Amino acid sequence: MSADTASATPPAPAKTVAGGGLRERKKERTRRTIRTEAFRLFREQGYTETTVEQIAAAADISPSTFFRYFPSKEQVALADDLDPMMIAAFEAQPAGLSVLAAFRQATIETFAAMSQEERDFEKQRVEILYSVPELRGAVAMELERSVGLIADLVAKRTGRDAHEFEVRVFAGALSGAMIGFVDQAGSFGSEQILRVMEFLEAGMPL
Repeated sequence: MSADTASATPPAPAKTVAGGGLRERKKERTRRTIRTEAFRLFREQGYTETTVEQIAAAADISPSTFFRYFPSKEQVALADDLDPMMIAAFEAQPAGLSVLAAFRQATIETFAAMSQEERDFEKQRVEILYSVPELRGAVAMELERSVGLIADLVAKRTGRDAHEFEVRVFAGALSGAMIGFVDQAGSFGSEQILRVMEFLEAGMPL
């Protein structure tokens, strides 16, 4: 783990969709506690050295309860709470916007709705994903998931099939560009994401 990650301030989990009944709110609080305590332990003693049992104890739950929320320690770091927010914002964009412009505006709206603590949490999550060797393989799997998710969104917006050549290439280009930039720059935020989209929209001039 990098020194920057290890010394970061304690993160606050990114918010999920609000509302729901008492049971749902209690489950969401437990999920947030698990992630908060897991990231604290990752900072203090390293990702590899942290066990599920330690995370469960810190969150005051049993290991079996931990596994009801996350199938593995890896998934605690991989879980992307921005997905539901980004999807909702993207689907709400006016039909007249191009697909890339809709993604750009959805990004602006999503980050505007986040608190500074939530942005800090997501930044730290990305830093951990790209600094812990044990998670590198999982990042590759996340790329595949991201391509599928974007392809589905694009297909729904354009009325095309998610498996069409152009749709898949667009999804792959956007996903790969994001991961490639974050991997090299080690940073995460709306400005960086918008810069990637603007470069793609300009035709990637070199």
